[in-house]
Amino acid sequence: MIPGLQRWCSVTACSARKVCILCAKVLLTGLFGNTTVKVLDLKGNNLRSTGAEMLGKLLARNNTLRRLVLEWNALGVWDEAFSLFCDGLASNSVLTQLDLRNNQINHHGASELALALKRNTTVQVLDLRWNNIGLLGGRTLLEALQKNHSIVQLEMAGNNIPSDTLKALEQTTGHNSDRQSTLRESRSRTQVLSKEIQTLKEEKGRQYLSLMNTIDRQREEMGRSNGSTSIQIGQLQEALNERKSAVNSLTAKLQMTEAALALSEQKNHNMGELLTRVKAEKEEQRERQSRERKKEQEDSAHREGKLLREIQNLTETNAQLMNKVEEKERRCKSQQQQIFELKQELTNSTAELKLQLTQAEDRLEIEKRRSKQALQDMDSLRQKEVEHMTRHLEESERALQERIFKLEGQRIQLEEELSKAKAVCVTERAQAEEELGRVRAQARLEEQELVSGLEEKLRSVRSNLQEVQLHCSQQKQTISELQAKNSQQGSEINAMRRRTEELQQDLSAKDQEKVAEVSRVKVELQEQIGHLQAERTAQGGLKEKISALEREIKVLSSNHREVLLDKESEMSSMLEKLRLKEAEIQRMREDEANRASYLQSAILTYVQGSPLGHYSSPKK
Repeated sequence: MIPGLQRWCSVTACSARKVCILCAKVLLTGLFGNTTVKVLDLKGNNLRSTGAEMLGKLLARNNTLRRLVLEWNALGVWDEAFSLFCDGLASNSVLTQLDLRNNQINHHGASELALALKRNTTVQVLDLRWNNIGLLGGRTLLEALQKNHSIVQLEMAGNNIPSDTLKALEQTTGHNSDRQSTLRESRSRTQVLSKEIQTLKEEKGRQYLSLMNTIDRQREEMGRSNGSTSIQIGQLQEALNERKSAVNSLTAKLQMTEAALALSEQKNHNMGELLTRVKAEKEEQRERQSRERKKEQEDSAHREGKLLREIQNLTETNAQLMNKVEEKERRCKSQQQQIFELKQELTNSTAELKLQLTQAEDRLEIEKRRSKQALQDMDSLRQKEVEHMTRHLEESERALQERIFKLEGQRIQLEEELSKAKAVCVTERAQAEEELGRVRAQARLEEQELVSGLEEKLRSVRSNLQEVQLHCSQQKQTISELQAKNSQQGSEINAMRRRTEELQQDLSAKDQEKVAEVSRVKVELQEQIGHLQAERTAQGGLKEKISALEREIKVLSSNHREVLLDKESEMSSMLEKLRLKEAEIQRMREDEANRASYLQSAILTYVQGSPLGHYSSPKK
């Protein structure tokens, strides 16, 4: 660039009038690589052909010029030079305002300019007043504007163009302005939507991390509970071993007392009849208990079915935990009944003792009454705890259902608001085919990415749920093993009862031995009561852990439901957006087809029916 012109061209707005052709060449060549001049005014310099060629080169190379004023320069006199100028304009991607007033542009120059405008996408304001464009030039410009959607303002006064073509040009420029305004609004809205989508993604990531943390905590707690249950099983096995040793000692005593049983055969007859009656009563009681248990199992199965319908997969774990609690309570009741039966048998055996053991029998009865009261109190407390747990579960289920209904109402309201807003947007948006097609493609890509991400998250959540279900099945297996062990203990206890009955019959013949054996039986009963109390305390701890696990499972179920509802709402909203965009594009295509047909029919009617008017040349 020339040193003398470098400082002059660094200004953002440049005005150079009445410049010679050589100076114009130097000036324009100096502006090829300029990056600061944005406005260039060359009004009334009569640049002609050489100036038009240099201006075309300038427009092809310069990337900062925004406005160019070329009024009164006779650029359209030479068609070849003006075609080079139009080629430079077509390759330019920065210029927004162009003033070509009073440049003697004819219909050939208008056709070249139309070709340039078909390729250019940045010029917004074009002034072509007071030229000789004529009817043919107006039609070529009209065809170019149907493909060019960037020109917002077009001045065509004083060009011998009919009024209908001028109106058509004004309509097309108006449509272009409306399209640009709608495109700006759509871009701003898409930016806002993208920001909202990013925030939603971040929130979902945080929720997913929180869910994973809660699942890890639950796994740790389940491992701890399994360890405690294994410890309890070891304790039960130790108690069984002690009972087996006591049974072995009793069998040794039975062998010693077989010789004395010959004298007590008559007494055994009577005791045998009593035993048969007692056994019949016990069998009736067992049948009643089995019926009640079956009824309770049917009721619990019905309740579990309802819960499974209402709360799907997560409520299955709650139902399983409730079944575990009921089975433990049934075990406790069976153990209490066994203790009660043992006490009745002991009272019957002590009633048959002699008068010498009356004081001891009275003391035993007093202790038995106290133990009965304590057991009844414990039973009442357990029943109250079970009722409280059932009420708490029902209340929590009701609260969850109410919350689900509220969330569904909120979702419906949001969908209605979205539909209203979309209807307003549909009325406000104009008809832009090409750029809306690009927006549609981008939206589809983004939606596909979102859908894929959501599907991956759903798969991960489902895999986590499957792991939890497998863990619950493992717990069920351990509980079934414990039940089998308890059944074995019950059979051993029944054998112990039979043996104790035989020992009581033998002790009736020997008074001194009976007193010693009664004291031993007392000690054994106290030990058993202590073991049972320890088991009760352990069961209470297990109940507390089960309640804590149920609460955590309820929280997880509510979180899973909220996440699934959010995902469903997002999917529905994105699908509705796609449908609305497709409908808008179809409407725009139909409107543009109608308008094109209307313009063609109007032009044909005008050309065929109306004569051409005479227009006067413009005054300079």
